[in-house]
Amino acid sequence: MKKIVINTCWGGFGLSDAAIKRYAELKGLNLVQEVVDIGHMNYTTSFYIDEVNDKNYFTDHCIERDDPFLVQVVEEMGIESNGGYSALRVVEIPDDVEWEIDEYDGREHVAEKHRVWY
Repeated sequence: MKKIVINTCWGGFGLSDAAIKRYAELKGLNLVQEVVDIGHMNYTTSFYIDEVNDKNYFTDHCIERDDPFLVQVVEEMGIESNGGYSALRVVEIPDDVEWEIDEYDGREHVAEKHRVWY
């Protein structure tokens, strides 16, 4: 069976900072975290590979949803892996299925690929 990570609530896929750090550790990536204060109790976090440089920007949206390290992070950390607007879950599907992730307002499901015409 193949394991795939999806977001099960409205909002969208996203990992917590702790989950991104754990993913990088498993993957062998050297991530540099940049925290920018944009006001009282409001900040933004960005991650870069090796050094802070626009060419090295790292985002969790670049991670393949069937990446074994991503699956491991979500299984290990549970709700602690969720980003601010996500509720992540691991879904299992048969190995031979061609799949894609469909979503509506950020809530996702795994669907078998098929032909569509508009």
